[in-house]
Amino acid sequence: MMPVPRPNEGSRWRCTMCGNLTRFDVTRSSKVVEYVHLDLAGEPRVEEREVLSETIESVRCRWCNAVDQVELVDRPSSGAQV
Repeated sequence: MMPVPRPNEGSRWRCTMCGNLTRFDVTRSSKVVEYVHLDLAGEPRVEEREVLSETIESVRCRWCNAVDQVELVDRPSSGAQV
């Protein structure tokens, strides 16, 4: 299975099946280091989290249920005229 590319400042995901741009279920694997603070009652709270690595394994469209049919497209410009 190939990792799915992550969108950046200039791109976003688009479902190639239905055109959805806004709703996706993302399955990802990550390796993290967390600083966990336990209160006196023993309840844990993560106070710091460092992501060491992260891979997006699959993306499913919430509109048409297509799996791994996502492409990266350019984000629209703001359209503001200066």
